[in-house]
Amino acid sequence: MGLRLSWVASLAEPGFPAADYEALRQRLPRATPFNGLAWLRAAEAAVQPQQSLQVLLGHDGERLRLCLPLLRMPLRSGLPGLVVVRHLGWPLSDRVGLMIDLDEQEAPQVLREIRQRLPHALLQLNELTAGEPWLVHWSRHCSTYERRRICNVPVHRISPADRQEVSGDPRYKLRRARKRIAACGAQVRRVRVDAGNIETWLQRIAAVEDASWKGDDGVGIFSSALSRAWMFQALTALAGQDGVRLVVLELDGECISYRLGLLERGRLYDYNLAFLPAHAGLGSGRVLLQEWIDWGLDEGWQWIDASRVSLENSSHQLHERMTDQVEHLRHGFYSWRLSGICLGLALRMWRRCQPWLHPGKAHGTSKPSPRPAHSGVTQCPSRS
Repeated sequence: MGLRLSWVASLAEPGFPAADYEALRQRLPRATPFNGLAWLRAAEAAVQPQQSLQVLLGHDGERLRLCLPLLRMPLRSGLPGLVVVRHLGWPLSDRVGLMIDLDEQEAPQVLREIRQRLPHALLQLNELTAGEPWLVHWSRHCSTYERRRICNVPVHRISPADRQEVSGDPRYKLRRARKRIAACGAQVRRVRVDAGNIETWLQRIAAVEDASWKGDDGVGIFSSALSRAWMFQALTALAGQDGVRLVVLELDGECISYRLGLLERGRLYDYNLAFLPAHAGLGSGRVLLQEWIDWGLDEGWQWIDASRVSLENSSHQLHERMTDQVEHLRHGFYSWRLSGICLGLALRMWRRCQPWLHPGKAHGTSKPSPRPAHSGVTQCPSRS
């Protein structure tokens, strides 16, 4: 029958094929909670005035085979001529997969459609993992192609061996943290969040984050009005689907530390944590991480996933327990429009000058590109 492409302006409009989208998402193993409609519709509600959303759908007959919700926005404020297109959910979605279930031969047609509907200098796809063959095809149709490593995310495969006490230095750190917690009378609690209690718990953990260093620095997921509304809407919807878990440390009935996780297909994404500064010395994060593992053993989860870490000097405690890691990548496809060509040239010049401007700074190894016009880079700033 062939691929039929169409556009809709919203994930919430009556004509959007929600059931077909969920069927597509379930077919694709790279899908994460950040691809779910609960998350994406909350992200759409947080779209700012200078941004515009368009959703590309691809049908083969009656079957939905592609769905790409794309945001078109200025690359920098004050530079309206430089336009970037990103996947809906940027910058708070920790990992997304491309919801594409098509042969690679369809890739050029899809890229042409995106360029016609959403003219841009740069198509930038963030927080993808390796194994997206379409991106190789798209890279061959760009004036410049950039591939950067954002971070290596530690993950832990839960196994029966986790019923034994962890060995080495983590054992002593965990023991000391548990002793400090017991001495002050605090208690660890598991919370299976649902539609009835989600609002109360969101208020409690948001208050902890506001009082923490994340709140002071304005970098928390609840720090801005837009992100707070996004989190409340998304997490409320996910809780109604039994997709939210919390482990908290309580002292005299007050939440003093927490870890927030999203559960999908037996994988717990450790999305956010915070603690009150007055109790920073307890070492609660490590104890709550162990509680994730214990809970996973009890309920049959397969993985604890850090979800997102910093590129350099990550302090995530799962590094001590990781059995594997997942590489997050950012792909940049620079168009053949004048703005895309100029932006790509500026990028290549910057990368050539960087070793002289920052001598002694180590850079990740570059992946060779299939065409001379392409530039592979593997280091970039990241969101903690």
